[in-house]
Amino acid sequence: MRLLKRTVHPDISDFSGSVFYREAARAIILDGDKILMLYTARYHDYTLPGGGIDEGEEIEAGLIRELQEETGARHIRDIVPFGLYEEYRPWYKPDFDIMHMKSFCFTCRIDSQLGDTQLESYEIQNGMKPVWINIHEAIAHNQETIAKSEKKGLSVERELFLLQCIRDELLTVTKAV
Repeated sequence: MRLLKRTVHPDISDFSGSVFYREAARAIILDGDKILMLYTARYHDYTLPGGGIDEGEEIEAGLIRELQEETGARHIRDIVPFGLYEEYRPWYKPDFDIMHMKSFCFTCRIDSQLGDTQLESYEIQNGMKPVWINIHEAIAHNQETIAKSEKKGLSVERELFLLQCIRDELLTVTKAV
């Protein structure tokens, strides 16, 4: 899968500490200029649906599982690799110093009707919910969150970058079809 971006958090000056490695799968689902996102009230941001891949789980199987859990997506199909976002950032638990995360992004299609979600307790507590939003509005919203919010999460910069790539590379393709 092509590398879209590799980023190192500014608080990481060396890599001599212990590293927690995590792989995630993220879905890009478009309907014209609308994109299926997760809105998280706690961080006031929009993120692509998806999440951590379980040990021994294939990446695409993790994508499907996460999509079903977080959005209630049904009949997930036409899964195509889009790109990889790799990041190094401080780890917030005492067992590791750094998290090295690879987010594998895929385009796919789903049925238009979403089913019930199966959110984890922390996702519910954070006010996470699936929403269809105009991609330009999601980009503007995340830009504002980065500029103004003190409670923003570390993932919002990744999500803004990915949304801009999606806009630049996929919206023109979608409109041309």
